[in-house]
Amino acid sequence: MSLPAAVRARRIGLNTAAVLFCAVWIFPVYWMVNTAFKPYGDILKPTPGFLPFPFSLSNFDDAVHKSGFLTDLANSAVVTCSVVLLAIVVAFLAASALTRFRFFGRRSFLVGVLIVQMVPTPALLIPIFLSLKSAHMLNSLFGLTLTYLALVLPFTIWVLRGFLQGIPVELEEAAMVDGASRMRIIRTILLPLVLPGVIATSVFAFITAWNDYLFAYVLMKDQSHYTLPVWLVSFSTSAGTDYGGLIAASTLFALPVVVFFMLIQRRLVAGMTAGAVKD
Repeated sequence: MSLPAAVRARRIGLNTAAVLFCAVWIFPVYWMVNTAFKPYGDILKPTPGFLPFPFSLSNFDDAVHKSGFLTDLANSAVVTCSVVLLAIVVAFLAASALTRFRFFGRRSFLVGVLIVQMVPTPALLIPIFLSLKSAHMLNSLFGLTLTYLALVLPFTIWVLRGFLQGIPVELEEAAMVDGASRMRIIRTILLPLVLPGVIATSVFAFITAWNDYLFAYVLMKDQSHYTLPVWLVSFSTSAGTDYGGLIAASTLFALPVVVFFMLIQRRLVAGMTAGAVKD
């Protein structure tokens, strides 16, 4: 049965608007990748081409062989992976306690978490700097990891708390009646059901830790402890800016986030009902 003309026109209009929105949103990303594959002399032309012809990998070669790339890449990978793992574990335990136990100060704790989430990140820079200085953790990857962990925990706790609140307590009680231990309940019931929340918070934690420049630059004084966002700034010097290398480096810098999301996004829906199936 064919749809009425008004319905078809409305659907076509909505689809067209969605395509235009996506095209506008993706265009800066396309232009960055397109520019990264152009020879340096073509980047600054008044009328740059819409396609990367002639095709060149020289910008990527300059970026990869830039001083400090491998060291800063390793620092970013270590810090980011540590933040993601710690944030998931700590936030899951905190959210479980907030949803499954009643204790004095629980509401005050939730309000405090919300207030911390609302504080602008730059406003925390000086307090965190002084705290790490007094703890002798300045210029250390461990201190930077704790800083990022503190930045992402309020959001991750709130998100996982919302997922855990939607899980009936009766599921856990039934498992306990069947003789399941607390760890088995967490592993086979709670974790599969909150997997979408875990994935969402892990993406947020990954992006926050991977993209940060401000804290990495202020808290790290030794260049061997810099992360990739700080490394990107090295393409701009007093002699000028290496636009080709900078854009190619930015493209390489964005790849891990895209790969990370592609690896876990298909499990977002799979975790919705996996924990409800009794093994």
